[in-house]
Amino acid sequence: MFGERVSLLFADIGNLLSKYGKVYLSGIWNTLLLAVVATLIGCLIGFVCGILQTIPCSKNDGILKRFFLGLISVIVRIYVELFRGTPMILQAVFIYYGVPYFSGGQIQFTNIWTVAIIVVSINTGAYMAESVRGGILSIDPGQTEAAKAIGMNHFQTMTSVILPQALRNIMPQIGNNFIINVKDTSVMFIIGFTEFFAAHKMAAGATFKYFPSATVEMVGYLCMTLLASFLLRRVEKMMDGSDSYELVNGDQLVMTAGTYNHPLKGSPFDEHSIEYTPENAAEGKR
Repeated sequence: MFGERVSLLFADIGNLLSKYGKVYLSGIWNTLLLAVVATLIGCLIGFVCGILQTIPCSKNDGILKRFFLGLISVIVRIYVELFRGTPMILQAVFIYYGVPYFSGGQIQFTNIWTVAIIVVSINTGAYMAESVRGGILSIDPGQTEAAKAIGMNHFQTMTSVILPQALRNIMPQIGNNFIINVKDTSVMFIIGFTEFFAAHKMAAGATFKYFPSATVEMVGYLCMTLLASFLLRRVEKMMDGSDSYELVNGDQLVMTAGTYNHPLKGSPFDEHSIEYTPENAAEGKR
């Protein structure tokens, strides 16, 4: 009995793919493209918000600087809490239908891609803002002090010292957000965006084969996320660099213990020689 149902499932999947294969592939392409573009834009938003939240401010600074930094901090906090605390599907509805509603129909979105990218990007940016802030704070404060000691300003310190290290620390979170976006783009069907889940609803509605179509969706999303995980792990390994820490002995400036041989054998500089004595030094000159 079970084997017959499995055979029937594969037969139904085959029929769906033969009729709606191009629709599924188009949905996969739209899903991946939206996830990639929105994740990149969201990361930029997150980096800007994270950096703004970590600008140093003390009581010795001017009142104008403290006011603007405080205002920026409040705005960023409201943005983060608003978009992290509400579902993406309602954010899409609010932006797509709310903007024309409050503008009396004066402002309308004619390109559904624009709305989808805006919604997913600002949602990703809200999550990335906290990840970036945490990544920056995870760097040893002594490195910031050292950068200041050699004359670097805050911008130079962030771009040359802090952010390169913070980027490696938050790289797993960037990958995690990308995988979440691959799946969460499914809510964009609510505004008519034809991604992978919308393709499933179209095929299931036309054939009434909901479970076989859902199986295709499940396998498709799993393949996309597994591929994304594999590629992101490869990127992380590339950022880690080589595992070889062998010393470069050919460099004349290298004077590591046990690798430097002074021309005058028997001198204190030759750490492989016996203890230095005047007799040994005289013998080395012969």
